[in-house]
Amino acid sequence: MNTHESRESLSFPTVLTDVAVFLLAGIALIVPSGYSLGAVILMLAGISLLIRWRLPRLTREDWQVVAVLCAYTLVGIAEAWLDGQGSRGMDKPLRFVLAVPALWWVIRYPPRLSAMWAGIAVGGMGAGGWAGWQKLIEGVERAQGHTFVIQFGNLSMLLGVLCLAGLGWAHVQRQYRFLWITLLLIGFLGGMLGSLFSGSRGGWVGFPFVLLVLYRAYGKHLAIWMKLTIVTTLFVGGIAIYLIPQTGVQERVQYAVTDIEKYISGENRSSSLGARFEMWRGASHLIMEKPLTGWGAQGYTQAMQELGEKGVIDSQAAEYGHAHNEFIDAFAKRGLLGLIVLLGLYLVPMRLFARKLKAQDLATRALATAGVLLSVTYIDFGLSQAFLNHNSGVMMYAFMLVVLWGTYVNQKRLAQ
Repeated sequence: MNTHESRESLSFPTVLTDVAVFLLAGIALIVPSGYSLGAVILMLAGISLLIRWRLPRLTREDWQVVAVLCAYTLVGIAEAWLDGQGSRGMDKPLRFVLAVPALWWVIRYPPRLSAMWAGIAVGGMGAGGWAGWQKLIEGVERAQGHTFVIQFGNLSMLLGVLCLAGLGWAHVQRQYRFLWITLLLIGFLGGMLGSLFSGSRGGWVGFPFVLLVLYRAYGKHLAIWMKLTIVTTLFVGGIAIYLIPQTGVQERVQYAVTDIEKYISGENRSSSLGARFEMWRGASHLIMEKPLTGWGAQGYTQAMQELGEKGVIDSQAAEYGHAHNEFIDAFAKRGLLGLIVLLGLYLVPMRLFARKLKAQDLATRALATAGVLLSVTYIDFGLSQAFLNHNSGVMMYAFMLVVLWGTYVNQKRLAQ
């Protein structure tokens, strides 16, 4: 049992953190807006610290995490104000700064690691089970849980990937080690199935980078036979998933190939991938015109419609309110500063977590790996979807980041 999981630590604040952190991931995709409940609990608890003036002392690294959250909020609010979007346009950016009180709370009262990893494992299993029910029993074409299909598939993958990061922690548990490893592996499989049954292709593009991070964290500790087994399993499993019709993977891959062929030939520019290519092309035109200030969300929509009317891009692609690419979308709407702030939101925490990817303490290494993978997966998701334009994408990144960071810094102190 870990030091900070002793009986002495089971105070009401710690139990509250345990419950909130468990719920954040555990019911994220199986309950409507499930990702919000745990987040709101942590936020309100953090605000209570401010009211009582019992804020934790933040380190230089803590302030860097706070800084990127606040910077993203400020740029988002500035865009909404200048663009005349009103309070509605400020809603999603504000959620990043509301994660700061949650960070205060988690730093002062970190969760027990068992509660956090259990929540992530249950979240992955729940997403896979719910997606399987929708796809195989209800017969829907693409499983989507209670949110948009792409969001569901990608967040399901995120939960599955985080389960793999937790295997380092599970390996050093003196009690129930086999049980923890099994739960996390089932959570991983559930998360992957949730993504597959959703038919969301974008998240799989960057999966090799996920494997690279996991290899850097744990690769040297694996025997050669184990590495060969993992590679063989991934290869055979990938082929099986592709060949089994019920997964829908083969069909989605064929659609992608057809979309690309028809786009190149000019036969169809309004297919799923074709429309994305047109949106990126149109957004690139807008970036060239206003690279520093951007167009704002409303200005972007109007300018894209004009491009569609002039025949510069396909008229159907011009109807979308975002570019289906996080980075192009930020650049087009918020200019160069918006792009820099977005990159900072992902890369600054990634760099901070990466410092302990090879930590001797495997519990610390597991948290560091999860933190790096949070950024890696979101960068991957952002290549084909404006992920932070959706509540689920905002809440899961902002609050999962502060949970992982607050837990990580406490575990580092314990491991010293």
